[in-house]
Amino acid sequence: MERSAQRLGRALVVIVDDRAAQGENEDTAGPLVTELLEEAAFIVDGTVVVRADPVEIRNALNTAVIGGVDLVITVGGTGVSPRDVTPDATAGVLDRPIPGIGEALRSSGLAAGAIDAGISRGLVGVSGSTLVVNLAGSRAAVRDGMAILSSMLPFVIGELSGLDDN
Repeated sequence: MERSAQRLGRALVVIVDDRAAQGENEDTAGPLVTELLEEAAFIVDGTVVVRADPVEIRNALNTAVIGGVDLVITVGGTGVSPRDVTPDATAGVLDRPIPGIGEALRSSGLAAGAIDAGISRGLVGVSGSTLVVNLAGSRAAVRDGMAILSSMLPFVIGELSGLDDN
């Protein structure tokens, strides 16, 4: 089935950044992820900016899942500092992890020189029928991660929506 001519579904971007959430820093990752998702044939419902707080992150993810989006991309908060809590919050939302995609994102990130992607604790999995992906926060990690995801998303979204070719 040719998917490039049709929309893959709806997506939401969640930026995890204390300074951006408080208005002290401009969110530059959100527009980049939105542009890359639109190039990958998604309709982006919007960007939500939250603090690095497990409750805020979980609430944003749960709202997206309940809202019926097909894909949620989180950006930031995947590293090893005490404020990097995105994977911890995400774990409580996922019904089924997909570790292979997270491993591919880390491996590719390291190869591309995006150190934060390589050491990311980011998770990928399914909540309900929504694919949830944690990306590291640098622009390099976002670009590389979206390049890796763009080849997988048509298959995964098709499987989740029951539109797979098998």
